[in-house]
Amino acid sequence: MKKITLLLVLATSFGFAQAKSSGVVTLQPNMTAEFTLNNNTSTVTLVLTGPSDRWFGIGIGVSSGFGMSAGDVLVYTNVLTDRRFAGTGNPPMDTSQSWTVTSDNVNGAIRTVTMTRALTNTDTAGSDFQMPYSTTNSFSIVGVRAPSATITIGSHGGGASAGYATATFTTLGSEDFSLKSANLYPNPTKGLFTIDTKTELSEINIYSHVGQFVKQFR
Repeated sequence: MKKITLLLVLATSFGFAQAKSSGVVTLQPNMTAEFTLNNNTSTVTLVLTGPSDRWFGIGIGVSSGFGMSAGDVLVYTNVLTDRRFAGTGNPPMDTSQSWTVTSDNVNGAIRTVTMTRALTNTDTAGSDFQMPYSTTNSFSIVGVRAPSATITIGSHGGGASAGYATATFTTLGSEDFSLKSANLYPNPTKGLFTIDTKTELSEINIYSHVGQFVKQFR
């Protein structure tokens, strides 16, 4: 039987992962936020924790002393709502609900909500905070929550109960997704073979030991 040598593997995509993370930012006791910006998918993922027995919210792009007259806000009652600051009353909901909840879990007194959104969108009227990957290095955030157990949005008790912080981004470690990192074995082979790779393969071409094309897999 002739030996078969794998000489060429073509991949659909390869390159370097591009992502930035704020790490876990503490806003208040039992309240944290972690943003991850992904340049490959053009999305931002927010993991937000808060008390499981009451509403809580996060303001994005606002700093200490802001007058509640402008800004982007997310509020969790029994569902997540995308809102905007417009005075001292309840923040009105945006016409477009830009965030999608991917998980919502409760562990004792803590609720963890994971959500995602496009880095940038056209919802400027709703004051969605834009996060272009190349220029977003930090932004200010604030976390608030109800002073007692309730899912009805109301006063959070003023500035003393607002936890301000800055989300500062660092680039996550780049991982090599090129074919140089692929592992193919056994090679040469008379039959079955295995390819370990970090990227999706679109095409595998098999050649004999003398360079003759044998078969293509797609």
